[in-house]
Amino acid sequence: MDEVAPAGGGWAGPLSTRIRHPSTLPAAGAWIFGQIGVQGARWKLWTPVAFGSGAAVYFALLREPLPGVAWLALAAAAAAMIAARRMGSRPAKAALVLVACGLAGFAAAKIRVERVKAPIASADARPQRLQGWVVDVAAPGQGGQRLLIAPYRIGDLAPRATPIRVRVTLRDGAAVPAPGDAISLLAMINTPPPPASPGAYDFARDAFFDSVGGVGFALGAPQSWRPEGEPPWRLRTAMGLNRLRWALTQRIVAVLGPETGGLAAAMATGQSAFIPQEQVDNLRASGLAHIISISGVHMAIVGGFTFAGLRLLIAAWPWLALRINGKKAAAAVALAAVSAYLALSGAPPPAVRSAVTAAIAFGAILVDRQAISLHALAVAAFVVLLLQPEAVTQPGFQMSFAATAALVALAGVWPRPVREINTPWPIRLVQGAGTWFAAAAAISLVAGLATAPFAMQHFNRISTWGLVSNLVVEPISSLLMMPGLAVGAVLTPFGLEAWPLRLAGFAIALTNRVAEAAAHAPFAQVVVASGPAWTLPASFLGLLWVCLWRGPMRWAGLPFALAVTLVPKPTVPDAWVAADGAAVAVRSGGQAILFRPDVKLFGAELWSRRRGLEPVEREAARDAVYQCDHLSCAPSAAAPVRLAAAWNLKRPLPPGRLEALCAGAEVVVLRNDFSPASCAAPVVLTGADFARGGSAELYRQPDGSWRVAWAQDLRGRRPWTWGLDQR
Repeated sequence: MDEVAPAGGGWAGPLSTRIRHPSTLPAAGAWIFGQIGVQGARWKLWTPVAFGSGAAVYFALLREPLPGVAWLALAAAAAAMIAARRMGSRPAKAALVLVACGLAGFAAAKIRVERVKAPIASADARPQRLQGWVVDVAAPGQGGQRLLIAPYRIGDLAPRATPIRVRVTLRDGAAVPAPGDAISLLAMINTPPPPASPGAYDFARDAFFDSVGGVGFALGAPQSWRPEGEPPWRLRTAMGLNRLRWALTQRIVAVLGPETGGLAAAMATGQSAFIPQEQVDNLRASGLAHIISISGVHMAIVGGFTFAGLRLLIAAWPWLALRINGKKAAAAVALAAVSAYLALSGAPPPAVRSAVTAAIAFGAILVDRQAISLHALAVAAFVVLLLQPEAVTQPGFQMSFAATAALVALAGVWPRPVREINTPWPIRLVQGAGTWFAAAAAISLVAGLATAPFAMQHFNRISTWGLVSNLVVEPISSLLMMPGLAVGAVLTPFGLEAWPLRLAGFAIALTNRVAEAAAHAPFAQVVVASGPAWTLPASFLGLLWVCLWRGPMRWAGLPFALAVTLVPKPTVPDAWVAADGAAVAVRSGGQAILFRPDVKLFGAELWSRRRGLEPVEREAARDAVYQCDHLSCAPSAAAPVRLAAAWNLKRPLPPGRLEALCAGAEVVVLRNDFSPASCAAPVVLTGADFARGGSAELYRQPDGSWRVAWAQDLRGRRPWTWGLDQR
């Protein structure tokens, strides 16, 4: 019988179940190169990342490079850019441009340091007569209300050695002078505070870039002072603007009262002097503390409200709508509104970053570009880092741009609902409400996840109910609070501010209720220890990879984004000592026992949270394991760490006290410069040690010896550590 060919022609080969395995490495390589090719021009999104990485490398150095290094880096960056222009291969061109951006970031950071370098007060604190002008009323600290002062004279300091700005804490009950006032007061002026513990955040670096060369406290009430001449015109301009802000702040508080007026003033003018401490604590515990500082949320509401409202007004006037571009006109006015709000807020760094981002978005509208995009965000980040390279080290910048990048990436993949024709309005209302709630929940969740690594590493706490709190407060702040404050600020010169401010006060009262409920809910806050130092840059870069990369390879960045969470925490030290030896804490299980709960409390709490410990401020808990008085503490038989401390500076210890401390302890902490030979304890830390090394952490080794980690060893010798180096 003749065989018949299949209908398709030809003959089928024999059936085989063997799976053909292609060459693994060539196939994987081809797939990776294919994914790289899909990116197209998205490599440009990495230019601000490279620029910021170069700046971060500069700030991570332990020794200050010579000024000529900046110019060498700029020359190398220029050479890389010239070579990139001649490259025909896109990957090679992108690599050279990114290298050039990294070198430029390093150079920009060094140049910025040289530009802002200014005198820093000596560490040898002594009472001095301070004469100068009040530049602004700074945010209050734990010690009380603070002033930012432009000194004219500090004691017998030479003009070349006088800091440009000093921040002074007033005594309780002292009258607060207004910005622009010329005052004289007796004060103790010291160097800006070093890190509270080794590896902790360096507040002295922030003070350096703010030109604050000294901090201290007043020994008496401020007195009026008649200066010999006028301050420079730039200083007069700044003080005049701050005086207007202070007057508006006082007016808002007078209308609303301190209960709601303090928070209203902080959101309108950036002045947080009148916020009750209980409200601040509740806002932090509930995950709503971001509304205190004028940042992206506030700028977005002011700019967005102005933009949307003006577009609606133009569209409602047909004659005008036919003659102008309503979208561009609204963008121009919104840009002006953001600029005015920036000036009203006093232009703190978070507000400047947010204003730059908003300006880029509205500027994109004016030139017919997409306002909300990763490219616009990259331009904003580049501008901010070019102006303030130090921002790369600051939690505000890290959290702001991480959250914004995540939200813009979310907007790119968010499904667009299909709008049906002739849908009954009740159904459309329900659908719109559902869409709004889903979008709001997604925005809060994604922003919270994006900022979580930074909250854990820098602040060591997570607000359990933060997502719910922000979902509830978002419509209150967007629809009532910020519009009321904006309208009230505009109408204040005309005396018509009462009704919009009361509307904002009603919204703030609701916000405070939400914050209080969340702060006192079960498990409101979870303390999380900081991870190793390298985990935060890894998380930042991993998060950016997930947001900026296109295609399935983006998820390769997820393990790095979770580094702060997944990597094991460092070994917890057994004891901590403040930078001046005035405060000590020891670890007892999961708690930190404070020797002096009323001294250096901020530093003790910061160290405790950073190591995942719960600070115990009760003297009864301390006295159960240590024998303490106003001069010293000695360990009892039940002490978790056999550590003794004496903190008298001027008066000698009673006879036999030092010998008793040294005989009963393994570690002895002495603020005075006693000779170690006079103490028989294995480890003796004196005032000279703290002057050299700053704060310290002590670790008991397996062989029973002790290892001491010093903060100054991790800071290095940089311009902002000069004051400590001179001790």
